[in-house]
Amino acid sequence: MKKLLISTVLLFGLSLNVYGQKRPPAPPHPSKTQLTNSKSKELQKRYNSEKRMIMNHPVATKKMKQQQLKALNIRYQNERKLLNSTR
Repeated sequence: MKKLLISTVLLFGLSLNVYGQKRPPAPPHPSKTQLTNSKSKELQKRYNSEKRMIMNHPVATKKMKQQQLKALNIRYQNERKLLNSTR
């Protein structure tokens, strides 16, 4: 009788332990359009911040700023093309 009680308590304790270790359900994955939209917003934010940094640089000359903006625009266009090609 004592062995039955001990084994029952032990089995019950182990089952609670296993039940407590279950993981919560995974959150739903965003759709492809939501992912591309969020990436597009991130890209736009990064472009705007880099452009602002270039324009507000205290030492750069006007010609240097124009060259940097040109390079930034080319890089931004290439990244947009890549993002749009995945759609």
